[in-house]
Amino acid sequence: MTATSLSKLPEYTSFSQLNADFLRVREDSESICRPLEIEDYGMQTIADVSPPKWHLAHTSWFFETFLLKPFVQNYREFHPQFAHLFNSYYETVGTFHPRPERGLLARPTVKEVYSYRAHVDEAMTRLIEMTDHEQYEEIINRTILGLHHEQQHQELLYTDIKHIFAYSPLRPVYREKDYPSTDKLKALDWLSVSPHVYETGHVGKVFAYDNEYPRHKSYLNGAKLASRLVTNGEFLEFIEEGAYQRAELWLSDGWKTVQQYHWQAPLYWEQIDGEWWYMTLSGFKPVDLNAPVVHVSLYEADAFARWAGKRLPTEAEWEVLASQAAIKGNLRDSDNLQPIALQGYHEQFYGDVWEWTQSPYAPYPGYKTPPGAIGEYNGKFMSNQFVLRGGSCVTPAEHIRATYRNFFYAGDRWQFSGIRLAEDLV
Repeated sequence: MTATSLSKLPEYTSFSQLNADFLRVREDSESICRPLEIEDYGMQTIADVSPPKWHLAHTSWFFETFLLKPFVQNYREFHPQFAHLFNSYYETVGTFHPRPERGLLARPTVKEVYSYRAHVDEAMTRLIEMTDHEQYEEIINRTILGLHHEQQHQELLYTDIKHIFAYSPLRPVYREKDYPSTDKLKALDWLSVSPHVYETGHVGKVFAYDNEYPRHKSYLNGAKLASRLVTNGEFLEFIEEGAYQRAELWLSDGWKTVQQYHWQAPLYWEQIDGEWWYMTLSGFKPVDLNAPVVHVSLYEADAFARWAGKRLPTEAEWEVLASQAAIKGNLRDSDNLQPIALQGYHEQFYGDVWEWTQSPYAPYPGYKTPPGAIGEYNGKFMSNQFVLRGGSCVTPAEHIRATYRNFFYAGDRWQFSGIRLAEDLV
């Protein structure tokens, strides 16, 4: 096991396969940005949202910093100040521009950012071809990490573009799309997790982040998890019963947040002439009552569960059941880019929305932060955040697995996050 806590993927038996995946993933990021106008690239609507051109540059910075500089002799940086501008939070590799001020940077231009990407891509292709390099296995491992890192930023590109577009009163359309729907809501079943000691966490040779290790034992007291996600229609009942005005349903910090920001509905919802509408990447549309509710915080998810007489699942409960299900659903490969009414995937564990769990984001027993700068990738964020599972409608199918641990702060809503209910076994 290398310092990155990764294993070489068995399918990469030649550099040409790895290089093909590298170029494909890099092209995917640029493809996501093609519908944008030049004015969109530099927008930052809140501190959590980064301008699209920043994402394009930061993912290039990652390859430059962790692969090209350490492994390519006499590597020539594209621009010496880019190391400061496009470092996100890595304290051990230098300084970085404040996150809330990324939208204040008119320069570099979008054209220069794309030139930067081309410069990095050309150098990376040459590096991947250096099969006689004495540290080639580490080069492979870090390249794979960089590709998964870029796919994370592709998700963020979609979420940030949606926030940028929703901020405009013009309700711009990212791309035209009609979403599949249904007139009949799928019945909710309950899936049982028996009281038992289970093993959870990653195992095997395929890629996983360090926060998915080590595999460990967890005693579960027994639970039942809903077979599908909470829908917009079900959440609308919560709204109409005045739940946003009922302090007894909310965690203390959640109630303070509701009062401070005057929340009355999920993010992007707006009531017009008595009808609820919401923003999608295909523009402003009536809320689909049978589609999963999305853009809710942990506070809202917990309050809804309390109102329904249920609770949120733990991440271990979720993983035990999800590991038995095929990775299929409304993921990015479905090309909806929006949660849709259930189309026949009975358990609905993957896709549509990242599912809040009640589990704090904390290290597994025996976890050790990898040494060096790459150790900053996950470990230092294991405080004051909660785990989400399952991927969303903007997650590539090849990027998600049962052990994947996403994490956000309890008040975050701009991510594609939603709700699955759970209850204790009686």
